[in-house]
Formats: sequence, C-alpha cells, structure tokens
Amino acid sequence: MKTFQGNPDNVEMKWYLVDAEGKTLGRLATQVASIIRGKNKPTFTPYADTGDFVVIVNADKIHVTGNKLNNKIYYRHSGYPGGIKQKTLKQMLETKPAEVLRLAIWGMLPHNKLGRKLMGKVKIYAGPEHPHAAQNPVLLSL
Repeated sequence: MKTFQGNPDNVEMKWYLVDAEGKTLGRLATQVASIIRGKNKPTFTPYADTGDFVVIVNADKIHVTGNKLNNKIYYRHSGYPGGIKQKTLKQMLETKPAEVLRLAIWGMLPHNKLGRKLMGKVKIYAGPEHPHAAQNPVLLSL
C-alpha cells in the first residue's frame, strides 16, 4: 500500500462560517488555524495546503479573559530609530477588530510561504454580513 501524499489538486476544499460572538480569542484562533491547515482531515499533509476556507463574522464581539484588554499590547515598528508604536487590545478592538483575530491566527500558522498562502483562506469581518454567500459556507459551531 502506498502512502497518501496530499496536495491541493486531490483534496476537496469546503467553506465554513464561524460566528465569533462571545468566543474566546485564543481558543477560536487555534480552532480556525487547525481547520485552514487541514489538521481535521485524514488527508493532512504538513507541507501542503489541504485545508478549508473559513469565513469569520462578528469579530468585534470576541471575548478575552483576565485583564488582557488593558495589559495586552500590540507593537509595530516603522524601521526608523524611535519608530516603535504600540496599542492595547482595547484600542485595537475599537479601531481594527478584524486585525486582532488575524494576528492571533497568523501566530498559530507556519511563518513561511505555506503560512502566507493559508492566511488567504481566512476571511474576517467585523459585522454579521459577508460577501461569500455564493460559496454556500456551512455554519460551524466551535
């Protein structure tokens, strides 16, 4: 018997819809990362894209535990001396709630070409509407 080698040509990719309202940020991010990576399928191959697409709605209504709203800090740097900027989780949720979830999912994927390709399979929206109705996403309860 030959070993199965998964690749995007012989794996059927599905679309899932996830409602993030009331979900904990880290737990949601790990489950979504596992789905887009394809770890929930028997055809999982670590070096290939065998995962599914995920549409996340209501990203502005995620939940965090403890005092993370004030203590968790996101840093950016312009590359110039003194160019570091920082925002707390509370400020990020007010301005860019989808970016918070995107950064959490990116932290759980491989940081290489495969990871960048997999991030294209995640569609995150702050509100309840999304433009992917034509793909008939299946509601996924996590």
